[in-house]
Amino acid sequence: MAQIKTYRDLLVWQKSMVLVTDAYKGTRSFPKDEIYGLASQMRRSAVSIPSNIAEGYGRNSRSDYVRFMRIAMGSLYELQTQLDISLNLGYITRDCHEELFESSREIERMLSSLMRKLENKDNN
Repeated sequence: MAQIKTYRDLLVWQKSMVLVTDAYKGTRSFPKDEIYGLASQMRRSAVSIPSNIAEGYGRNSRSDYVRFMRIAMGSLYELQTQLDISLNLGYITRDCHEELFESSREIERMLSSLMRKLENKDNN
């Protein structure tokens, strides 16, 4: 296993960066009147995920790190909800929704695992 020297080495950060790119691509076809609405909100939620992973990694305490992982998780849940809304409104295809949602679920599992490991270190 490779040693983690920076947040960029975290697979969850790398995958969340891909999710940001895919979310931006997925919102390109949204109606023009959604540019500052749902599309913008989805992009902000997606950007918040790797941003909070990076910020948490840079904190000097494990409890701060966990707190930022929780914020990243909240942003991930927001994005999942916004994906469902986008599908319901017909702004994205079912295939696009499924691809983005499955990617978000993988990141969700990874964040959960990372938080558990960090919290267990606090308890040991």
